Amino acid sequence: MALNEVYITNTSLFLPNEPVSNDEMEEYLGYINGKPSKSKKIVLRNNGIHTRYYALEKGGKTTHTNAQMTAEAVRNLFTDDPEKIKDIDLLSCGTSSPDQMMPSHGVMVHGWLPEAESIEVVSPSGVCCAGMHAFKYAYMAVKTGDKKLSVATGSERFSASLRANIFDEEAHKLEELHKNPYISFDKEFLRWMLSDGASAFLLSDRPNAEGFSLRVDWIEGISYANEMETCMYMACEKQPDGTVKSYLEFTPEDIINKSILSIKQDIGLLGNNIVPLGGRRIKEIFDREGLSVDDVDYFLPHMSSEFFRSKIFEVMAVLGNHIPYERWFVNLTSMGNVGAASAYFMVHELFKSGKLKKGERLLLLVPESSRFSYMYAMLTVC
Repeated sequence: MALNEVYITNTSLFLPNEPVSNDEMEEYLGYINGKPSKSKKIVLRNNGIHTRYYALEKGGKTTHTNAQMTAEAVRNLFTDDPEKIKDIDLLSCGTSSPDQMMPSHGVMVHGWLPEAESIEVVSPSGVCCAGMHAFKYAYMAVKTGDKKLSVATGSERFSASLRANIFDEEAHKLEELHKNPYISFDKEFLRWMLSDGASAFLLSDRPNAEGFSLRVDWIEGISYANEMETCMYMACEKQPDGTVKSYLEFTPEDIINKSILSIKQDIGLLGNNIVPLGGRRIKEIFDREGLSVDDVDYFLPHMSSEFFRSKIFEVMAVLGNHIPYERWFVNLTSMGNVGAASAYFMVHELFKSGKLKKGERLLLLVPESSRFSYMYAMLTVC
């Protein structure tokens, strides 16, 4: 059976409310113990983020659900022809912060799109790679001819779990934070890194008749969970032997008192493994495809923090040479770390920038620290 070429023919974005500056963050997320944070400036200096978006009003009141934001991103794919939303035959939605455990995130998004038809819906789970998994499912559906016009989304609404009432006093770790930048990725300090938003890709078996499209050359993923313990986790607690204990095994009191529903991270595992493991698979892919760094015009790495920029630069030398910084395209500083949506945000901004030329190639790299998974993709401007 001949396989179809697959093209991204449009991209879209939905950002809730206005951009939030570093100085304003606690007006939205709240003050721990009623006091301004002593760690915020240290963490922000390391992660390099200047603005981000929250689905919150000042004071912490929610303005959008994850599903609502994602539905708006899907709708924004069709601003030129709203009726075309009826032509999509698959909705594939990835997130690590669904509004509920059941129903699935994808069907809740579909529920906010009454103008769409009854279609297949899938909801890949995970953390940062969830959006790429959604992308790959939509890509494979079009590639095999099972679907003609598919939508993939990546979205997050982290802000609801970053509000001050679920965090402890941070002072006991401030001294360690000065000495070890990886402490920035611990529970108390993740609130200065994560934010909200949604983005979508429209995938077709035909390129645009006018203007540019992005041909999807390949998408590949790898998990090292067979050899690595859990690193980032939520709704469970890591045990001394490396296993995790589900929230279902805790009393309601423990769930609150031990912050079981907050995001946590094993920073020792993170620091030693997240970047080196990311280079292992990409080398195999490039060798198989006969590619070198000279074939990459734009490198789009999902970085949770600018702290990782130099480390990613060094590990990409496994390809035989470094990818020069002038070929990197990252919008972390203005958009924040939006997990499963971040790769979409970068592709969207570049696709709409007017910078692209036919024949140029975009390399995507998305690491996920939860149990060390990675996704890679190559797109060609056509």
